[in-house]
Amino acid sequence: MSPDYFEGEFEGQLERALGKVYYGCADVGECFATADRIDGGDYDSWYDEWFATAETVENRAHGSREDNHLVSARESFLRATEYYRSAYYFRRHDLDDPDLHEAWRRQRECFRAAASLLDHPSEVVDIPFEGTTLSGYLFAPDATGAVRPTIIGFPGYDSPVEESYPMLAKAALSRGYNCLIFEGPGQGGTLYEKRLFFCPEYETVLAPVVDYAVRRPEVDSSRVALVGRSFGGYLAARAATGEHRLAALVVDPGIHDLGSLSLQLVPEERREAVLEGDLDADEALDQQLEDPQGLEFFGARMAAHDIDSLGEYVRELQAYTLEGRTDAIRCPTLVTDNESDRLAVQSKELAEMLTAPTRYVEFTDAEGAGGHCESMAQSLFHRRTFDWLNETLGRTTGA
Repeated sequence: MSPDYFEGEFEGQLERALGKVYYGCADVGECFATADRIDGGDYDSWYDEWFATAETVENRAHGSREDNHLVSARESFLRATEYYRSAYYFRRHDLDDPDLHEAWRRQRECFRAAASLLDHPSEVVDIPFEGTTLSGYLFAPDATGAVRPTIIGFPGYDSPVEESYPMLAKAALSRGYNCLIFEGPGQGGTLYEKRLFFCPEYETVLAPVVDYAVRRPEVDSSRVALVGRSFGGYLAARAATGEHRLAALVVDPGIHDLGSLSLQLVPEERREAVLEGDLDADEALDQQLEDPQGLEFFGARMAAHDIDSLGEYVRELQAYTLEGRTDAIRCPTLVTDNESDRLAVQSKELAEMLTAPTRYVEFTDAEGAGGHCESMAQSLFHRRTFDWLNETLGRTTGA
């Protein structure tokens, strides 16, 4: 492996895959063997090697299923899901890229194959939304149909809904919660297939999801909680300003003003010109897209908003704010912070702005939980989150 592999974005994405090991959705050896084959800084090599690992593991899954080794098949399908997701991560700036669509499609197929073999009920759901549907999954801890508190979750900027299984649903199920996960505009297949793009008014997205949830007989409508991670830290908070059927809210991390964060991309002397839409300032800013790394990083986010100019992207994000809306969040809220997550710099501010009952928790490098969304410390994140949810939702037995 090239020495610079363990730098920057490749390192972060390897850690992201390793974070799934705890819940059986990745394997340490497979991840490092794949990483060892990747040429440092080569995006094509990244795609090719993760895809090759995913395909190998998927083939093993099919073989195990054909031989009626269903646990082995399930475990392999879950790992293949994560490896296909890792493969296409750096292809998201071009929504028409056939490699993106092939790997995304294969990861969904593998997850659904695994879901059919899970030892708890799982259901593919389509939630009505503005003339189309939002895809998702509803999981229950067992098949009794008992009425239970329910966690709603969704991906962030760059995830398919299937990644929310190890990042949220698995922990919820093990503690006796139902879990409904979905992908909204700008996310996963809703973006790649339906070309629905992000919008700042996420309360309009969440409302039909909650409508769907509370109509389900196994959902305790008085104990529905929302968890947003990564960019979902803003989206969930914004949704809670307009959706008052929530009994609890978790934002990891807390984000209240994405617009001010986006301005950090612009040299201070050009910020006013960019905000005013000055063409020369936009052209100078777009020079960052000439670098392959800049194109990948910013281009993927721009594509999710249907935007092709970095200046326009900065202006678009000015609408992603909770200004004047934080008092509208009425449910108890857990706001997480992280000392080495660059997206978490507004968490403490948000916690202090809220008027609803709020708990603020910081994760640290020293406890192995540093990095974006506590990267390789999912067990610790889930322990603190679900202990708080148990207390907040009045759950006192066994969860």
